[in-house]
Amino acid sequence: MIYCDNAATSWPKPEAVYQAMENFMRQLGASPGRSGHRLSIESGRVVYEAREIIARLFNLDDPLRVVFTKNATEALNLAICGVLRPIDHVITSSMEHNSVMRPFRFIEKHGVSLTVVPCSSTGLLDPQDVEKAMTAQTRLIMLNHASNVVGTLQPAEEIGAIARRHKVFFCLDTAQTAGAYPIDMKAMNIDLLAFTGHKSLFGPPGTGGLCIAKGVEEFLEPIMRGGTGSASESEYQPFFLPDKYESGTPNTVGLAGLNAGVSFILDQGVATIRSREEKVTQLLIEGLKNIPHITLYGCRDARARVGVVSFNIEGLSPSEVAMQLDEGYDIMSRPGLQCAPRAHQTIGTFPFGTVRLSPGHFTTEDNIQTTLDAIAKIAAGAD
Repeated sequence: MIYCDNAATSWPKPEAVYQAMENFMRQLGASPGRSGHRLSIESGRVVYEAREIIARLFNLDDPLRVVFTKNATEALNLAICGVLRPIDHVITSSMEHNSVMRPFRFIEKHGVSLTVVPCSSTGLLDPQDVEKAMTAQTRLIMLNHASNVVGTLQPAEEIGAIARRHKVFFCLDTAQTAGAYPIDMKAMNIDLLAFTGHKSLFGPPGTGGLCIAKGVEEFLEPIMRGGTGSASESEYQPFFLPDKYESGTPNTVGLAGLNAGVSFILDQGVATIRSREEKVTQLLIEGLKNIPHITLYGCRDARARVGVVSFNIEGLSPSEVAMQLDEGYDIMSRPGLQCAPRAHQTIGTFPFGTVRLSPGHFTTEDNIQTTLDAIAKIAAGAD
């Protein structure tokens, strides 16, 4: 089997991820911060070590500013609904995932003004267009770092500089880049960084979080309240980090796996991982370009995108192509709109969508060639 759906969830994971999760379940298994016995204390250490390694990856000074959520979607909802108030104005791009667009459409009904800045047909945002969209009421700029449809990398550092210059918050959705592309919260002027654990961080599903720059918590309200294991004498939510935003028992076994996944990334080096991704992505792009009846979307340079490649075959629907790849060639892909209808409107593939291939760290050059051969056969049959 060839797995080319890493933009949805990375697979396989490094062996250390499986081992860390099994070790936690067999040797610890207790709830962190909810008891004083040694198993609870050790479980708490697992959570804190996961905070430390995430903070290190993103160049965040204080590990307690890493707030864990069950995925990037929850983290984005916390950033959106926690920061914005009625009469505020927010700016985003036309390449966003529904994890951003749906919360925005919700708060729009409650008085928040939304500007969706159009991107090019390859999915690229012009920073000047963002600056032109600024108003006196702008409070937040939110942007995905790379498109989950065409993989286009956005000029996040330039957008961060604009946000800082205008004294507004900048939130970056790193669902497609965290672990696979260098990210520095300080250098990029990121106030809020949403990440998911189960993609390029090699963690399991059910892990993610929001990294919060110093001082932002004064303006960020929690969207959920409850037990934290701290300040149990009070019926009010704790005001300190990370407890202010973390209610309920955490996914500690998942965080053990996430810790192992990020450790693998740091051992390999993000630059090394990025270089490998660029290589297989460019091979895929070059191969698809040369197959008749193929329409390829996004830029043609792997250096300007992550490992996410969308295409269509003339005369076949995306679902038909994906089914043939799966049933005829044992190749896993993702057809349709990929939960990003506005992005597909931008690149001209709405409402039918595309076939998305997303190689990962463990995808080989032979895997890419086999996939290209399969697509060529499918395209020839559609002639």
